[in-house]
Amino acid sequence: MGTRTRTTTFLAALALVAAGCSSGGGDSGGGGGQSGDSLTVWTIEDVADRVTAQKKMAEDFTKKTGINVKIVAVAEDQFDQAITSAAAADTLPDVVAALPLSALRTLESGDLLDTDTAKKVVDDLGADTFAARSLELTKDGDKQLGVPSDGWGQLLVYRRDMFDKAGLAAPTTYDKIQQAAQALNGKNGVAGITLATAPGNSFTEQTFEYLAQANGCELVGNDKKVTLDSPQCVRTFDFYSDLAKNYSVKGNQTDDSTRATYFAGKAAMIIWSSFILDEMAGLRKDALPSCPECKSVPSFLAQNSGIVTSIQGPDGKEPSSYGEIVSFATTTSAPKDSAAKFIEYMMSDAYLRWLGIAPEGKVPTRQGTKPGDTSYLDAWQKLKAGVDTKAPLSDFYDPDVLNAVQKAPETFNRWGLPQGQGALVGAMQGPLPVPKALAELINGKGDAAAAAQSAQKAVEELQKGTN
Repeated sequence: MGTRTRTTTFLAALALVAAGCSSGGGDSGGGGGQSGDSLTVWTIEDVADRVTAQKKMAEDFTKKTGINVKIVAVAEDQFDQAITSAAAADTLPDVVAALPLSALRTLESGDLLDTDTAKKVVDDLGADTFAARSLELTKDGDKQLGVPSDGWGQLLVYRRDMFDKAGLAAPTTYDKIQQAAQALNGKNGVAGITLATAPGNSFTEQTFEYLAQANGCELVGNDKKVTLDSPQCVRTFDFYSDLAKNYSVKGNQTDDSTRATYFAGKAAMIIWSSFILDEMAGLRKDALPSCPECKSVPSFLAQNSGIVTSIQGPDGKEPSSYGEIVSFATTTSAPKDSAAKFIEYMMSDAYLRWLGIAPEGKVPTRQGTKPGDTSYLDAWQKLKAGVDTKAPLSDFYDPDVLNAVQKAPETFNRWGLPQGQGALVGAMQGPLPVPKALAELINGKGDAAAAAQSAQKAVEELQKGTN
């Protein structure tokens, strides 16, 4: 779906090979060539046209600095195996681009990150030019693990035309979401909401965590003990299962199926990432809206949908948003000076080009060139999005929509990371204990309290393996 979801399950393997890897950034390193004059950069932005764009940026960097850069595309589902093999063979890349939070934390757990270089780059660029929350989420205590480059936010997208006709308020709270789902469900064959339910799909966990954070449901407490059996989490399980059973599409729903339902005009609400924005506007042939109105007006859904970034549950202290921050990360074997120069170049001279390879899902974390400057944020709204057709998102969405999307990285909440449990978050991505417990509840096994307890026990077992 393009949500940059990582399924990082290789912590144990990294632990076995980390001892054989370099423990500090040298003047030259694995895959980086000699004397710091070349770099190997792995990128998880592996779509063909994006790779081509990155290679052009690297060529321009080489012309400017004399440092050769080799761009190597690595598919998301191949990254775990590739980095583990590279660590074992002492052939780590020098820099990894578009590295998600869970993978960043797992690499840190394997002692594979050069955090000094990350801090140097952030300091050189100016920490005050970044969204503060993006730096918080990419830190472990005082250590800056990576340089946050961009992010995407989870959105609740709703049919504003249907809501207006029914006199419904924007779905910003649990109560308003449930009221809208109930009021609109079944009218003209439309589901109140299309919601992820597939137990083996990390998209389900993303969606659940989005709603859980809104209700104050945390993975762990400040004492690092698992808290999925808390009253806040029990209520989230109950709320989610009620929506899925009574107002959503039946059967296991995934990122693709929920999007297809909303694009067909068969759902009043959907929870998806900001990568949906260019698709709703009809800019991608492989994901075109198919609603009746869309046949004559491909951008109909973009024109008639509203978005919510932050939601609040009855137990939540304040509205909460969820999203992913990706980073440029330097490995322990990288030539420090050359790696720092490359990342600084990508976050300054080439930054708008970097964001421009997929602006709908690459919201800038660096806001401008100096504190208080918002030039990167302003320019992002004018970048051309799409694949088969290119156009600025501002051609299809009101300023308030785009402003909400670009402000989301300032308020992202994520399970476990603020409490120093990044390794646990990574370990959960393979077995997906929360979606499994949720699926059993939706399918009629037990109640919300039992589902929460099931998830609690499973995560506690995973936690033992990461300590």
